[in-house]
Amino acid sequence: MTFTAAQIAQLVDGSVQGDPSASVSRPARIEEAQDGDFAFLDNPRYEPYAYTTQASILLLHKSFLPSQPVKPTIIRVEDVRGALVKLLPAFDPSMMPNGHESTDVAKMSIHSTARVGVGTTLGAFVVIEEGAVVGSNCIIYPQVFIGRNARIGDGCRIYPGVRVHFDCVVGDNCVLHANAVVGADGFGFAPKQDGSWTKVPQLGNVVIESNVEIGACTCIDRASMGSTVVRQGAKLDNLIHIAHNAEIGQNSVIAAQVGVAGSTHLGKNLQVGGQVGFAGHITVADGTRIQAQSGLASSITSPGTALFGSPAIGYKDFIRAHVVFKQLPELQKRVAALEKMLKTLSSSMTADSASQTG
Repeated sequence: MTFTAAQIAQLVDGSVQGDPSASVSRPARIEEAQDGDFAFLDNPRYEPYAYTTQASILLLHKSFLPSQPVKPTIIRVEDVRGALVKLLPAFDPSMMPNGHESTDVAKMSIHSTARVGVGTTLGAFVVIEEGAVVGSNCIIYPQVFIGRNARIGDGCRIYPGVRVHFDCVVGDNCVLHANAVVGADGFGFAPKQDGSWTKVPQLGNVVIESNVEIGACTCIDRASMGSTVVRQGAKLDNLIHIAHNAEIGQNSVIAAQVGVAGSTHLGKNLQVGGQVGFAGHITVADGTRIQAQSGLASSITSPGTALFGSPAIGYKDFIRAHVVFKQLPELQKRVAALEKMLKTLSSSMTADSASQTG
């Protein structure tokens, strides 16, 4: 897809400085951009590249004052990052349905009772089982599996290798990245007297509400009964595990390698760093912020709390404690020296007392 500077300026509500007919076909980093690319500058550290970049179009804040000549056509905007949010989707190849669509029905397996909405494209080797419904204007990439009676809303993008198991629900405008698994069995086993384990049937489902994004290789387990739920607007990174009957709150963002144990309920607008672990059957209040590699073993009841550590404590408390922790070897030496001084002083005082008594 090719756009002129004039078209881009109209899209991002910007103003053109230079040639409005300058055209670009892809975005690039400012230090790597070549002719036909557009780049952006929103960090002062990268300003030197503004004078050397080979990009055809450069996106800048409207207040930027160059100290040297700038070669590209400039588009000035009020908010560079906000403009990118509007602009980058226009260059996203995954939004172009014809790139992967298969017209060979023999390469698909669509059950006669399944329904696929108007404007939805299907890639090769897609499997849609009995009673499943896929909404309108979806892009279903090759090798996607949609199980019996599953429901996919309108406007979804489901990347290669995704599995949506039976009875699970995905809302409108969701994105499921490659090899995500929705609705695998929850981890339910009951101990037997001989020390072995009996599998507990997992009879529930997963419900993913609208405008949710699920990262690659993330696994969301079906509930033992009822539903595992990911609320509207939540964003999950790659390699996350959500266990059975857990709930992820509206507009929460969760970084990679997080594990949420069974029946744990995360509130709205959480910010969770990578590799955080949540124990089961706890509740975390709205707006909680959790630093990477922290571990939560108990519920958080105060909204907006910032946490760090394992087990997690208040963020500022952890930082203060960590400063002391780094000083422990030196503190140990000082304590030993003080103990030696006290021992010497005590011996001296004892000797003085004995001589006075004598």
